[in-house]
Amino acid sequence: MSRASETGRGGAGQKFEQALEKALDPLATALKRATTPARSAVAAPGKPGLEVSPLAVPFPGIPPIAGVEIATARAGFYKHERDDLVVFRFARGTTCAGVFTRHKVGSAPVDWCRRHLDAEGGGSDVRALVVNAGCANAFTGKAGADAARRTASEVAKRFGCRQRDVMLASTGVIGVLLDDHKIAARLNEIEAGLTADAWARAGQGIMTTDTFPKGSFAECEIDGHTVRIAGIAKGSGMIAPDMATMLAFIVTDADIHPNVLRAMLGLHVRTTFNSVTVDGDTSTNDTCLLFATGASGAPRIGRVGDRRLKDFSRALDRVMLDLAHQLVRDGEGATKFVKITVDGAASPASARKLAKSIADSPLVKTALAGEDANWGRVVMAVGKTEEPVDRDRLAIRFGPHVAAIDGAPSPAYDEAKMSAYMKNAEIDITVDVGSGRASATVWTCDLTKRYVEINGDYRS
Repeated sequence: MSRASETGRGGAGQKFEQALEKALDPLATALKRATTPARSAVAAPGKPGLEVSPLAVPFPGIPPIAGVEIATARAGFYKHERDDLVVFRFARGTTCAGVFTRHKVGSAPVDWCRRHLDAEGGGSDVRALVVNAGCANAFTGKAGADAARRTASEVAKRFGCRQRDVMLASTGVIGVLLDDHKIAARLNEIEAGLTADAWARAGQGIMTTDTFPKGSFAECEIDGHTVRIAGIAKGSGMIAPDMATMLAFIVTDADIHPNVLRAMLGLHVRTTFNSVTVDGDTSTNDTCLLFATGASGAPRIGRVGDRRLKDFSRALDRVMLDLAHQLVRDGEGATKFVKITVDGAASPASARKLAKSIADSPLVKTALAGEDANWGRVVMAVGKTEEPVDRDRLAIRFGPHVAAIDGAPSPAYDEAKMSAYMKNAEIDITVDVGSGRASATVWTCDLTKRYVEINGDYRS
């Protein structure tokens, strides 16, 4: 799938993105990520019977972010006992930007958020976010749109704001109408339970077939003021570039204009959430929302390209990339975390397409599951794209081990060393196609029998 995710206001967003990318350090996304903060284990209350991914990482310790409170509750979208409703309440004046799926059958929550963020003045005073798991409210027609509107209306009454200032997100089975009364019935409990220290519970509350909650945190400086950035995400299957069935919610206490947020989100989503794939499928509900509460005391940033954003940009990229990697680590049935890099491509777009072709290939992914360095399947995945490739210069490496060079098997190929490398939980595959100077990286996982088992009884 080659569709790009969509930010609000289309062309304007692209202009802001281009301006920001030019103004800020172009190597920012390539810098090494800072040391991850101390993490504390959190029980994963997802779908019963699922084994926690062997690639799982514990949920980080996330301190309160000024200007946001969170509460969770059990609305009953799942039969088993678990929280499946998460509500964020934001300080007055919180700004917001979003990136959404371009799936042709978008969900009612996606339509709602996109419409209100794209409206005149959209994203300038967002007061709440309501997320439910267990029901996607997608492909539900006017009834689904009405359920979304009623949900926003009920929350707006509680929080003293306009409907348009309530963002919505849903995840679960497609084709099931959202019973918004279940959400309304829990708003008293939600309002009473709002706290600044509920990030871990929020991470759990948005899970579907996820086997562990996903969170990330970073600190940076804007004009000498410490600024915090925290985020949670969900996603395990139906994950492909363009964000797929992923939901991600990121909050900072920086004070940033919605246009600038939109530009930064568009800039970093390409090399993070849009550069991961589990199974090549894209869903109807993928949403990434970025909120800025303005409660840190840092000065207002209202201009794209403001140099004071440099440190913030790096930190935001770290958080988004961390969350994106966790999606792959929780790929349904995954046992291998795989980094695929294509070098020597004719253009960045070509490099990306080639890397994605390798990452999405069932034959490549099943070979990875079998710990088989079948580099011939990589050759297949490269050649089928019809992208410019110089066969006689093609080179393939698995980690430090050269499998092919100059369009032929490497004279130094060592089957024993290659087989030993393939037993690692994390694998790097690098392909040079010899057609230019562009490169791209995509992260993926293997494809195991467990993936079939999980998706074979998804609705049970």
